[in-house]
Amino acid sequence: MNKDRRKFLQMGAMLGVGAALYPLGFAEAKGRIAKFGLQLYSVKEEMAKDAIGTMRKLAGFGYRQFEGFDGGKGILWGMQPTACKSLLSEIGVDFISSHANVFKDLDVQAEQAAEVGMKYLICPYIGAQKSVDDWKKVADRFNDAGETLKSHGLKFAYHNHDYTFKVLEGQLPQDILMENTDPELVDFELDMYWAYVAGHDPLAYIAKFPDRFKLCHVKDAEADGGNAHDRGVLLGAGEIPYSEIIKKSKKYGMEYFVVEQERFVNTTPLEAAAKNAAYLSKLKL
Repeated sequence: MNKDRRKFLQMGAMLGVGAALYPLGFAEAKGRIAKFGLQLYSVKEEMAKDAIGTMRKLAGFGYRQFEGFDGGKGILWGMQPTACKSLLSEIGVDFISSHANVFKDLDVQAEQAAEVGMKYLICPYIGAQKSVDDWKKVADRFNDAGETLKSHGLKFAYHNHDYTFKVLEGQLPQDILMENTDPELVDFELDMYWAYVAGHDPLAYIAKFPDRFKLCHVKDAEADGGNAHDRGVLLGAGEIPYSEIIKKSKKYGMEYFVVEQERFVNTTPLEAAAKNAAYLSKLKL
């Protein structure tokens, strides 16, 4: 056993098993991202077949945070909160959030989310609206959902697609949502990819609304792609400058960096998840 390996294991023993399993060693390496997560929709087929086994594999890749989705079995895939919480503790992962239908049975979902330690329930899609007034009504619905979640100790967030970054009646729908939601009740999860392919600088937009974006989706876009909906590639294989974005977005309040991938070229979802984790763990900030 070489000297560096022995030193690492000794430090891991002193700080506990969880520290030894940590992908960067026992603490955040200088100039590296401390923790990052995965939106489990990225491996939706695997989750449908074997949710528990898939989560174990993902933890082994270095993910220390999960963001869920409702795959037809609820936000906990049929698991009881106590069983889910026990699994997460065993594999050393925090379940930070889940995409969910926030307009149906929200109290029930919130109780489950709170029991496993989630911080957010997130509206993943609302669809393009026909007018500015319609977007203001959406903002009101978000505030109402945020009020409900607040009573459970959680917070509401909205995950954008490209349509909120396309001008409507001289305004950006995303701006309307930012300006008409209560910061005490509503946060936002910026999907970097969708903002980017719609022609906007993700970092500049985060800076425009400091402390409103607490979560983000980290996924890359290939250069010179034609169809904005079909440019997803492995992290580092595209043109979005994540080293700069991740480093600088933190000073504007960004806390959670969640990998998501929906397009797979010459790779499988699990292989992509492993490669994306390796990329982020080595990314210099």
